[in-house]
Amino acid sequence: MITKLYVDVTNYLNELKNDEQGVTAIEYGLIGVAMAAFLILTFAADGTLITALGNAFGDIAADLDTF
Repeated sequence: MITKLYVDVTNYLNELKNDEQGVTAIEYGLIGVAMAAFLILTFAADGTLITALGNAFGDIAADLDTF
């Protein structure tokens, strides 16, 4: 009886250890969080990137107004 229980528990734990279902979803979630943090840090601060984008779109708008 105890041997069967030991074998069943050991088999269950081995199956659980080898089960990779859901690992990909977790990896994609971590990548998404990292990308979101990078984008927030990039666009939240008034740095040179924001200024350059603002100037570029301003130039485009000015060029479109001349047509």
